[in-house]
Amino acid sequence: MKVDIANTVLELLDSDITEMDTDAIVNAANSMLIMGGGVAGAIRRKGGLAIQMECLKIGKTKVGEAVITTAGKLKAKYVIHAVGPRMGEGDEDEKLKNATLNSLKLADKHNLEAIAFPAISAGIFGFPIDRCAEIMLRTTIDYLNGFDKLTTKAKTGLKKVVFCLFGKESYAVFERQLGREIAQ
Repeated sequence: MKVDIANTVLELLDSDITEMDTDAIVNAANSMLIMGGGVAGAIRRKGGLAIQMECLKIGKTKVGEAVITTAGKLKAKYVIHAVGPRMGEGDEDEKLKNATLNSLKLADKHNLEAIAFPAISAGIFGFPIDRCAEIMLRTTIDYLNGFDKLTTKAKTGLKKVVFCLFGKESYAVFERQLGREIAQ
């Protein structure tokens, strides 16, 4: 599914994020930036140890924050490591919103035109996929619709934002939510 939001294409795919040919892919990271299992493990395996070594140099980051590294052997040029919340830690919705927003801002800071997100925190961190879709899509749409009031130009240089989802069920949840968002 593809929709246009301001001057940006927002697309949903049921695919492997490590195969995305975007400027950056987002890693659903932990705060220690250790790339063990899930999305992070797949990125490390396919992209190589260099990504993990860059993460170790950075050290750690807070829940809701994002940092950037190169992408090793991946098709993407960069990996944005966004730390989403674990269910039960408190203030999870706001933390997921911040992880999404900080990833988008980091992409713009580095003049990137295309970024691909997984469903952050919806795997081993236990965040409900429907809430994940609602928060991530709403945050992204609001960001893409943002304008600089002085120049009336879009605040973002992003031309494409992809939600690269794992499995038909996750895709269907994001598709339903995106339908709701664009109907508003």
